[in-house]
Amino acid sequence: MPHTAQPVPPEPAAIPLTPAEVELLHQRAAQAAENSYSPYSRFRVGCALLLESGQIVAGTNVENASYRLTSCAEQTAVAAAVTLFGPAIRIRAVAVVNLNGAACMPCGACRQTIAEFAAPETPIFYPSAAGDIVSTTLAALLPAAFSLGAK
Repeated sequence: MPHTAQPVPPEPAAIPLTPAEVELLHQRAAQAAENSYSPYSRFRVGCALLLESGQIVAGTNVENASYRLTSCAEQTAVAAAVTLFGPAIRIRAVAVVNLNGAACMPCGACRQTIAEFAAPETPIFYPSAAGDIVSTTLAALLPAAFSLGAK
């Protein structure tokens, strides 16, 4: 008898964010960016995560003279969320801002870290080069996320 693959159940549909939720997330990310430690690049970044529990957790970039040891705002926000609420957190939305008026989306490492705790359709908001807020999904930013399949 041939083996038939069982269909994978779809992730639950994402509940759209209200404009007020997006604005609050953006504000919390901007507040976090105010605390950036960026004496080398002077690029001040903040990130705010809306968890499925409704909590918002923010982080900021922390640079180091040994550049490789710099922590991105997204990394610090995820670490703070796990520290505060445990490893079962699920991210509902992400907002990234900077105080430099530049385009700023999560880097590849941050995209992969977000993917550890978020569904592919999770919305990610970030500033474009024109200064407006862009909305995309995690899957659009990281179409081939690495996964070991154990969650």
